[in-house]
Amino acid sequence: MSKSNLTRRGVLKTGAIGGAGLALPTMFASRANAYTNEPTGSTVTLGFNVPQTGPYADEGADELRAYELAVKHLNGEGDGGMINTFSSKALKGNGILGKKVEYVTGDTQTKSDAARASARSMIEKDGAVMITGGSSSGVAVAVQALCQEAGVIFMAGLTHSNDTTGKDKRANGFRHFFNSYMSGAALAPVLEANYGSDRKAYHLTADYNWGYTTEEAIRSSTEAMGWETVAAVKTPLTQTDFSSYIAPVLQSGADVLVLNHYGGNMVNSLTNAVQFGLREAQANGKNFEIVVPLYSRLMARGAGDAVKGIFGSTNWHWSLQDEASQTFVRSFGTEYGFPPSQAAHTCYVQALLYADAVERAGSFEPCAVVEALEGFEFDGLGNGPTLYRAEDHQCFKDVLVVRGKENPTSEFDLLEIVEITPVDQVTYPPDHPQFAGGALGSCNNGA
Repeated sequence: MSKSNLTRRGVLKTGAIGGAGLALPTMFASRANAYTNEPTGSTVTLGFNVPQTGPYADEGADELRAYELAVKHLNGEGDGGMINTFSSKALKGNGILGKKVEYVTGDTQTKSDAARASARSMIEKDGAVMITGGSSSGVAVAVQALCQEAGVIFMAGLTHSNDTTGKDKRANGFRHFFNSYMSGAALAPVLEANYGSDRKAYHLTADYNWGYTTEEAIRSSTEAMGWETVAAVKTPLTQTDFSSYIAPVLQSGADVLVLNHYGGNMVNSLTNAVQFGLREAQANGKNFEIVVPLYSRLMARGAGDAVKGIFGSTNWHWSLQDEASQTFVRSFGTEYGFPPSQAAHTCYVQALLYADAVERAGSFEPCAVVEALEGFEFDGLGNGPTLYRAEDHQCFKDVLVVRGKENPTSEFDLLEIVEITPVDQVTYPPDHPQFAGGALGSCNNGA
């Protein structure tokens, strides 16, 4: 098990601590063809950087559970989980390249500076050869840039902003989670079918890069089908009471409220909106509606009855009936006593994908891992056939549209899948305007 607060398990690899840039462990600096934190003993260390405090702490707790389960399965403990269903058969349950997997953890606090500091410590002090995790796109972008500079692989956790594989993409970074554009493309047809094309939308948007790109994606897709955006208001990530933001909505002329919020922010803003009577309100001769572009089971549980009937999108859901999804649900449920969230699923999958890429490459060298992941097509990890596109390191797969259940059977049975949007409907060219700017660049081995 992990020792928290970035306590190293196994052989300590030390080096100079950086000045302006990230310092690399000096023991590798003079070796030909060496790379940052090359494992030389019988173990390899991964860094799990998740929000253990702050507004996304519930997501972070489930991410850490998933990472710990992935380590067990990689090391040959437990039932093996989705290693058994994964279309790639490189993983054998004997660690990674025969090295036992160990890990250290950090708390991102859902703050970019804190996340970079914990990632830096895991790389420089603890010898982590790969960093993964996070439940904020601001964190993901910051840590991805750090890993690029350091010469280690970053396997993003829960990050939905277009920027992560758009203007802020990096060659050493990979994202399995879907993005804002995909949510807009999947949601728009469902919203039109249920609410019509003549609607006036009011957006409340978390004031950071994920909120901005999600608002842009939802606005673009809904305006293209005829909706009008009457207002778009930014809200602080630290906000807990949204009453002052909800109060003006009914006087705005809007008949739809779009909550570009996630985690505890979404729980609080949706709860406030329902308390203000928006769900029972009428506007412009129509029933007032609320939309949550990005959903999770953990958020639905936090919001309780407020989620009933409300549409959103999600990357994965435990009720999927494919063999891989149900295998993971059984493994996670046996370990922890409840079904996994989409955050848990994403992080578990990213750990397996990294380990598999190392096995297929026959090396922990970052550039070899990049080559193994670019253009990699796979199945059997719970999302159906999936592609890690080489041009931007974004995964492409089907996207789920969900709705809050009117009559849930348990605290976990809160969302129902109403549409599995095929991958072709959410695929876009690498130079799409919502992903403009930035360059993938070249992979960096570090040392």
